[in-house]
Amino acid sequence: MTVKVRFAPSPTGRLHVGNVRTALQNFLFARAQGGTFLLRVDDTDTERSTKEYERWIEHDLEWLGLSFDQKMNQSDRFDRYDEAAAKLKAAGLLYPAYETEEELDRQRKLRRAQGQPPVYNRAALELTEADHARFKEEGRRPHWRFRLSQQTVEWTDLVRGAQSIETASLSDPILIREDGSYLYTLPSVVDDIELGITHVVRGEDHVTNSAAQIEIFRALGAEPPAFAHTPLLVGSDGGKLSKRLGTLAVGELRENDGIEPMAICSLLARLGTSEPVEPFADIAPLIEGFSFDKIGRAPARFDPAELRALNARILHDTPYDEVAGRLEEMEIGGGEMFWNAVRANLETLKDAFEWQSVVEGPIDPVIEDAEFASAAAALLPHEIGAESWGEWTAAVKEATGRKGKQLFLPLRLALTGRPRGPEMDAMLALIGRERAMKRLAGERA
Repeated sequence: MTVKVRFAPSPTGRLHVGNVRTALQNFLFARAQGGTFLLRVDDTDTERSTKEYERWIEHDLEWLGLSFDQKMNQSDRFDRYDEAAAKLKAAGLLYPAYETEEELDRQRKLRRAQGQPPVYNRAALELTEADHARFKEEGRRPHWRFRLSQQTVEWTDLVRGAQSIETASLSDPILIREDGSYLYTLPSVVDDIELGITHVVRGEDHVTNSAAQIEIFRALGAEPPAFAHTPLLVGSDGGKLSKRLGTLAVGELRENDGIEPMAICSLLARLGTSEPVEPFADIAPLIEGFSFDKIGRAPARFDPAELRALNARILHDTPYDEVAGRLEEMEIGGGEMFWNAVRANLETLKDAFEWQSVVEGPIDPVIEDAEFASAAAALLPHEIGAESWGEWTAAVKEATGRKGKQLFLPLRLALTGRPRGPEMDAMLALIGRERAMKRLAGERA
């Protein structure tokens, strides 16, 4: 069997870390199995779906390195959903119901008061022809519910193991709204059947939905795919992440926070698994190491601080030729020497701007002891190179008797205005003699 999976976002907003994790799991599994990764745009909600969001979804996936092999839009397939709905109606499995939302809410409250589960009572199945005619005269339009078997649905989940759900404990799901538009469930099943989806990989909040979907698969004459329901992301404190997802959109992480794509993939691929979170420079090791057996059952805690730390570690190990073009676009000069000097002090690539300003100035030097700074300036070599810092500080040590922190920190403060930062041998060479002399004299340069 050739594996085929799908990532199915709705183009009603930007991708965030929650659905990126689902996309990543589908992508890694498909690539590990030599299968196909399909982007299915769930745009049946024509009022809220936009082409702009659809383009952003594609852009974000490509930026993350999650290239899809195929793409389709549900809005192109309404005729296929109509055919499936007609088949279910003919089989007596899709039936009209007329209750308003207020009536359904009262029904749920009454059942709770009676000690019964708040599921739909199937009153619509008892309607007579006269009842249907009366509702039509009143101007009511039906929504359409799928008639569950009220039997046990079982499957072996690739993450959760053996699953068993009594569909008698569920409400018959609404597949078609009063205005004739489709909810998620029926189009999803029809597409999975007709596009040959072999595995459905998604969050565990869909576990209960799977029981109803399995029955719809079989009602349409198809065997359901395999399912893998993974634990949801939660905040670092164990609380719900949903309220914070707006600030965890891929666009925000990329454009505002300066996060690298592989930092996101490295973290999301390993969260909630039996393997340690590590920084990866490319996706290949994550593909090779992917297995549903490694995914645990506990919620996966997403910590933005851990993401930033991973981002820093990735930048620290990134060679110049991989960032040269981006630095040029950002108008950050200094070449390979500058990059090698500052990269160990970066959390994001944007931080390179700070060290460029330190090198090129002007900065306000911090002079703690003007006499010491003047003595050091007198000993500064006329030609500054990579070895000059060591030679210079040795000469200053001999002349002043200073050593350790009392020697190095005042010089760093004078030359950079900061108590810590990149190694000073490279920084002195980048700053240059003329600018160093001015700073040692306390001038803004």
